[in-house]
Amino acid sequence: MIGNTFGKLFRITTFGESHGKALGCIIDGCPANFEICEADIQIELDKRRPGQSSVTTQRNEGDKVEILSGVFEGKTTGTPITLIIFNKDQKSEDYTEIKDTFRPSHADYTYFAKYGIRDYRGGGRSSARETVARVAAGAIAKKYLMQKLGIQIFSYVEQINKIKANIDKNTVKAEDIEANIVRCPDNQAAIKMIELINKTKEEGDSLGGIICGIAKNVPVGLGYPVFDKINADLAKAIMSINAVKGFEIGSGFAGVELKGSEHNDEFVNVENKIRTKTNNAGGILGGLTNGEDIFFRVAIKPTATIKKEQQTVDSNLNAKTISPSGRHDPCVLPRAVPIIDAMTALVIMDHYLLAKIYN
Repeated sequence: MIGNTFGKLFRITTFGESHGKALGCIIDGCPANFEICEADIQIELDKRRPGQSSVTTQRNEGDKVEILSGVFEGKTTGTPITLIIFNKDQKSEDYTEIKDTFRPSHADYTYFAKYGIRDYRGGGRSSARETVARVAAGAIAKKYLMQKLGIQIFSYVEQINKIKANIDKNTVKAEDIEANIVRCPDNQAAIKMIELINKTKEEGDSLGGIICGIAKNVPVGLGYPVFDKINADLAKAIMSINAVKGFEIGSGFAGVELKGSEHNDEFVNVENKIRTKTNNAGGILGGLTNGEDIFFRVAIKPTATIKKEQQTVDSNLNAKTISPSGRHDPCVLPRAVPIIDAMTALVIMDHYLLAKIYN
């Protein structure tokens, strides 16, 4: 099935299903002689893994990664890196009752219409569990970019439902994000978010929100004009994540309320380097990085699986009332943070390697 590979030079191909034996990825194009070990990757996987707090699904997966190839004596060899994460806590019986029924706002119907078959156990390949492989691959890219170029990549929860945090994206630090279980640097807003998520969980419902992504110290000139703009690749990467419904970079939609004289980022000389007074462009001009921080915002819908009764039909077009069982996130945002970090790192890593070849 096409659509499982991402990237041009730093290419990843993911495999596996939500309730299959294992998930994983193959990474091609990683530079040789780079130190990496399973512990480096596990740091990021632990941020994404289920069962980590009261506001996430209680599926108990350790998500322990194993490196099967491409690393020798602690260093990459330049050959394909294979990473695998075995599933340990599948409860496929939870899905037997919906094996012929299409859950509202899931990929059940579209997968069945396209392929004539579907893995109903947790959604199979369409499940957000697939992203565990992306986070594993992204962990390698993230470490490489930080060690070799000093590029910092992080994201945080800015809003859940109608609760908005008060955060200065220019001063937020990675440690502030990990200070609470919703990964919101505004602790007062985080307390309210946690209370709302737990209340909504008891009601059998779900919540969406907004995540802000940031990349600091990105060199000037990454990206290409026209179809391979780095912002276009970022948009594709982020929009490929489950439950993402919107992406904006820089001033985004709010920029339409400004005049050109207000929106333009004027250039200045700062210590013999060209910088901009403001950053409405979000660190990208004409599809190329301009040396300022890349920042963007991501809209994530409420989790589709809820425990409230809903109307649907089955594969024989019979009307059905369903109230799915199983273990699901009442709000996916806290666990989506490392996924957004990973996809951001994969895009920047790919463009960095492309720049080395073509420039």
